[in-house]
Amino acid sequence: MMLGMRVRGGLLAALIMVAAPMGGALVSVPAAAQTAASIVVEGNRRVEVETIRSYFKPGPGGRLGQAQIDDGLKALIETGLFQDVRINQVGGRLVVTVVENAVIGRIAFEGNKKVKDEQLSAEIQSKPRGTFSRPMVQSDAQRIAEIYRRSGRYDVRVTPEIIEQPNNRVDLIFTITEGSKTGVKSIEFIGNVAYSSYRLKDVIKTRESNLLSFLGGADVYDPDRVEADRDLIRRFYLKNGYADVQVVAALTEYDPDKKGFLVTFKIDEGQQYRVASVDFQTSIPTLDAASMRGFSRVSVGSVYNAEALEKSVEEMQIEASRRGYAFAVVRPRGDRNFEQHTVSIVFAVDEGPRTYIERINVRGNTRTRDYVIRREFDLSEGDAYNRALVDRAERRLKNLDFFKSVKILTEPGSSTDRVILVVDLEEKSTGDFSVSGGYSTTDGALAEVSISERNFLGRGLYAKAAVTYGQYARGGSLSFVDPYLLDYRVALGLDLFYREQLANSYIAYGTKTLGFSPRLGFTLREDLALQLRYSIYQQEISLPDALRNCNNLQTLPDGSPNPLFNPSPAFAATTGIDLTSTNGLGCYFDGEASLPVRRELQGGKALTSSVGYSLNYNTLDNNKNPTDGLLIDWKQDFAGVGGDVKYIKSAIDLKYYSPLVADIVGLIHLQGGMLNQFGGSELRMLDHFQMGPNLVRGFAPNGIGPRDLNPFGTRDALGGTKYWGASFELQMPFWFLPKEVGLKGSIYADAGGLFDYKGPTTWAQTAELTTTANSNCTPSTVNPASAGTCTGLVYDNGNVVRTSVGVGLIWASPFGPLRFDYAVPLTKGQFDRVQEFKFGGGTSF
Repeated sequence: MMLGMRVRGGLLAALIMVAAPMGGALVSVPAAAQTAASIVVEGNRRVEVETIRSYFKPGPGGRLGQAQIDDGLKALIETGLFQDVRINQVGGRLVVTVVENAVIGRIAFEGNKKVKDEQLSAEIQSKPRGTFSRPMVQSDAQRIAEIYRRSGRYDVRVTPEIIEQPNNRVDLIFTITEGSKTGVKSIEFIGNVAYSSYRLKDVIKTRESNLLSFLGGADVYDPDRVEADRDLIRRFYLKNGYADVQVVAALTEYDPDKKGFLVTFKIDEGQQYRVASVDFQTSIPTLDAASMRGFSRVSVGSVYNAEALEKSVEEMQIEASRRGYAFAVVRPRGDRNFEQHTVSIVFAVDEGPRTYIERINVRGNTRTRDYVIRREFDLSEGDAYNRALVDRAERRLKNLDFFKSVKILTEPGSSTDRVILVVDLEEKSTGDFSVSGGYSTTDGALAEVSISERNFLGRGLYAKAAVTYGQYARGGSLSFVDPYLLDYRVALGLDLFYREQLANSYIAYGTKTLGFSPRLGFTLREDLALQLRYSIYQQEISLPDALRNCNNLQTLPDGSPNPLFNPSPAFAATTGIDLTSTNGLGCYFDGEASLPVRRELQGGKALTSSVGYSLNYNTLDNNKNPTDGLLIDWKQDFAGVGGDVKYIKSAIDLKYYSPLVADIVGLIHLQGGMLNQFGGSELRMLDHFQMGPNLVRGFAPNGIGPRDLNPFGTRDALGGTKYWGASFELQMPFWFLPKEVGLKGSIYADAGGLFDYKGPTTWAQTAELTTTANSNCTPSTVNPASAGTCTGLVYDNGNVVRTSVGVGLIWASPFGPLRFDYAVPLTKGQFDRVQEFKFGGGTSF
C-alpha cells in the first residue's frame, strides 16, 4: 500500500516535541511555578480552552510541576485532535499552542467494483464531520485491504488521498486497485498413508484453481477456510478409527510465479483402532447404568468412531435428563491398547454441577427473528444447563443454512450457579434466483426459471415458485414449508403443481396433471424421518388426431398400398370392403393408440384423492456425493379417499454405499414396488408402474414390461403392478485427472422385472360402435350392424428378467450434475425397446 499526504505537520512533529521541546521551554519552567488556571491557550478553534487546560492535572499544592506538564502534553497528543502541540514559557506564563486537526468533509471510494461503498464505509473509523487523523487513515486503508483479502484479492492496493478545503476541512479519497482473485494453485498432503490425497480432497472445502473456477469460489484462498479444513481432516480420521491423528500444520505459501497459494497439510495418522469393549458406570445410586446401553452407537469389534461416540454421549445425556436427572453428565473414557490397537470405552454417568441457564442472548441476527433461533434449543431460561443440548442446538442452527457462522458461548451469570448462553451469528443471503437448463434423452431440452427463499420474511419459512418449459415436459409449481407448525417441531408443506407431458418417441399420448398436496414431516431421529401427505390431482390424457381416427389413406401419396390401412366397420359398410377377407383386425388396429389409452381418453378427466406416508432412513456421509452409508426410502399411498380412482401403491428403494480400495466406492441398489386394487374398482393404465432405465439401464423409457401387441398400432407400454430391481455399481475416480475436474467413472450390472398388468383389456360398447370415437373393436368380436363388447387388446404380460451391463461417466460439473451411461442389455423381452445410450443433466446459474 502507498500513503500520499498533502497536509503539513502532524503527529510526527508532536512526538519530536516530546523528545526535544522547542527552545528548551519545558526545561525553563520551574517546578510548581504554574497553576492550571494560569495556562494560556493559543491556536484553538473548535476545542474549548478549558478542555485543553483540563489535561494538565496539578500536583500537590495545586501547582504544575515538570512531570504534570509532560503528562498533559502527552495526553493532548493522544486525543488525536491536534496536528501539533507546543509548550513555551512566555513572560513567566505557560503558553500552550495547538494546531487542530482538520475536519473531514466527505469520504469517497474510487475504483471499487467488487465491494460496495456502504460496506467500506461501515468498516472504516474515519467518518464525515469527524476529526481527521493520519494514523486513523492509515488504519482504515489496512481495513479496506483486509476486506478484499477476505474475498481472496491479495493483490489489492489502497491509496488514501487528502484534498485540502477552506476552513480547515479536508476531503478523504480512498483509491482502490482491486486486483484479481488469488487462487489456490495446489493442495498437498504429507504423512497420509491410509487415505490418498485424492480422497482427502473430498473432505476439505478448499479447492484448486482450474479452468472452470470462475463459476465457483472454493478455489479462492481463505485462511479461515484452510483452518477449518484442518478440523475437517482431523474429524474424518477420528470417524474412521484413527484416535491418535494429528493435523500438525496447514502451511500456506504464496508463489509469485504461479500468482497463487500453495497449501500443504501435514498429517500424523497414527494407527487405526477398534472397539474392544463398551462398559457403563454411574455414581448416581438410583440410575441403572446398563439401561443406557440401548442409546450407545458404539459396538464391540467395530472401528472406533469419534462421531458415533459423541452422538452416544449426547443421546445418553438427554435420556438421563428425561428421567429426571437434569444435571447428569456423561463422560466417555477410552483406554487404549497400543499393541493391539484397540480402545476400551467406558461411559461414566455422574452428577454434574447444579448450573442453571440465566439468559440466552442472541447477537448478530439483523434479519432473522429471535424466535426462529430460540426454537432450535430444547432448553430455555431457568432450565438446567445441559452441554449436550447446547451442542445439538448449535448443530441445528448450522444446518438451517441461514448463517455463515454459528457459535454458542457461555458467560458467567449473576451467581456461581448461573450461566448466560451467548449465540453469536453472522447471517448470509438465503434467497436464490436460478435459470436452469438441461437435456436428457428422455425429456429432451428443458429449461426452468425459479425463485426461492429459505428464510422467508426472516421467519424461517421456505417458499419457492418455479416454471418449467421443455421439448416434451412443461409446467409450474408453488411450494411453501413451515418447519415449525404451531411451534412444534413438525414441518408443514404445501405444494400446488401443474405438469404437462407431451407425446414423444417413447409414449404415444400426452397427459396434463393439476394438483395440490399438503404434507407433514416429523424428524424421529437425526437419521430417521416420517412424512404424512395428502394428494389430490386431476389428470387428463390427450392423443394426436392421427391416432384417434379410422380414416387413414388406402394408398400412400406415391400410389402404393398403405400397410396401416384397416377400414372401420362404417367405412366397410359404405365401400363394400369385406373385413373378414382382409387381415381381420378392423379399425381398432388402424395404426391407432392402444385400447387402455383410448379408454382413458373416452373417460375424460379423472380425479385422484389419496393419503400416504414415507419413512426415510439416511446415514449417508454426503447426500450429494455419498461414499459411505445407507439410504432407505419406503412409501405407501392409498387412493380412494373420494375421487374416481382406488388403489394401494407401495414402493421401497435402498441404496448402500461402501468405500472399497484405492478410492473406489461400491453401490448396491435394490428397489421394488406393488400396486393393488381394492373396493372392486378397476385399475387405470396410468396408475401402473412404468419402467425403463430407472430400473435396468440399457432400455428406453417405458421400454420394458407389458406392452400392447397390435402390429399396426403404437404398441404402447401398459405398465405393471409389480416390479423389482437390483444393481451393483463400482464408482472410481480418474486418478490421472485433477480432482477439481469432478469426473469419475462407473461400471455396473443391472437386473430387474416389471410384470402383471391389471388394467382394462375390454371395453363395453353401445350402439355408438360405428362412430369415430368408439371404433376400436375387431370384426371377430363385434357385428358391425349391432352393439357388443370390444375384446381386441392382445398384450405381452410375461415376467421376463431383464439384465444389462454398462459403463458410466459421472461429472460433478459447475453446470450441475451430469451423467452419461452406455449399457448393453443381456436378456430382454421379445417386445422390449432398447436404448443403449442415456444422458441427463441440468444446471443453475
